[in-house]
Amino acid sequence: MMKSIPAAAALIFSLAAGSLAQAQSGPTPQEQMACRSDAGKFCAEHIGKPPQMNACLRANKAQLSEGCRKVVESRGG
Repeated sequence: MMKSIPAAAALIFSLAAGSLAQAQSGPTPQEQMACRSDAGKFCAEHIGKPPQMNACLRANKAQLSEGCRKVVESRGG
């Protein structure tokens, strides 16, 4: 469970890096919650590495939960 907090933090930065306009606003708390589990499950090795986390979530989009997949797609993935 301790990994979920850093995973969420990494997810925040990786999703914010998705597009310039959205990077300024960052993901909402709802978007963060939608992807927290998936980030830890599929991309834990990329915690703290926003570009790699973003790429990992995009690469695993077909396996993501519906909510996280929608977040990734809304952020350009």
